[in-house]
Amino acid sequence: MSSILAGVPPSPAADPANAFSKDRRAPAPAHPIDGITVAKHLRAEVGERAAALGARGTTPGLAVILVGDDPASAVYVRNKIKACENHGVRSVFAKHDASLSEAELLARIDALNVDPSIHGILVQMPLPRHIDTHKVIDAIDPHKDVDGFSIRSAGELMNGVPGFRPCTPYGCMKLIESTGVDLRGKHAVVIGRSATVGKPMALLLLEANATVTVCHSATPDLALHTRQAGVVIVAVGRRNTLTADMVKPGAVVIDVGINRDDEGKLCGDVDFERVRHVAGWITPVPRGVGPMTIALLLANAVRCARYRRGDLSFPGE
Repeated sequence: MSSILAGVPPSPAADPANAFSKDRRAPAPAHPIDGITVAKHLRAEVGERAAALGARGTTPGLAVILVGDDPASAVYVRNKIKACENHGVRSVFAKHDASLSEAELLARIDALNVDPSIHGILVQMPLPRHIDTHKVIDAIDPHKDVDGFSIRSAGELMNGVPGFRPCTPYGCMKLIESTGVDLRGKHAVVIGRSATVGKPMALLLLEANATVTVCHSATPDLALHTRQAGVVIVAVGRRNTLTADMVKPGAVVIDVGINRDDEGKLCGDVDFERVRHVAGWITPVPRGVGPMTIALLLANAVRCARYRRGDLSFPGE
């Protein structure tokens, strides 16, 4: 996929070694990787492309479906709809009770698949237990799969074929890109093996010529791997999974986790306050990965609209 952030300059001091002062006993804090700033550049480009499509008679349309009353999901959906409104993408929101049957949800998706005014379809996860998540994801037209979760999208990523990439791991790649750090030959460790983040993250890193290790709950000595890594991505949903003693000096640390600390404040999977004195680059929580996920969702929706107009040979390019 071509870089949609080609015009974004890397953050200053791209050499991770610069994260340390000359006195190695007093390391300087890591450079923060500001997801808000990187996402702002991406959103601006998305807005320009959406406006250009609108001038030609096509308004990108994104359908968002929410089933149930999960509070976190409601917040995520609200943020996505607001982002659409601010960047020239028309959102069509459908809220359903948790009692909605699987057959009814699949029928709703079928209708959106054939609606020419809808270019992308997003079903907010998680779904109620009585609904088969895999069946729902694969019911979405692959050319409207803005989340990049379908089996087709996964297969395209596995085989290096251009297509939709899941928004969160692809956003992580853009954040690493913004540092100016070259992934070629780097040892990268991914902590977490989910189908939505961990596995596609590992494949994207491989595409960038990194040497990748995937760790998970059955890995016996996690620190043995992370201490050797120039890049660590943590996506397990557990506080303090990565601590300062587990990090190689100067490493790039990307924190995908969303948790709450003892005071109820948002935090990630990384012990941020301590790790930032060892790492060279680090994403905060919030203001890190989260803004990128929504920005890339918008980018995918606009790509879908461009594909429908014939501007692209496939929507993920």
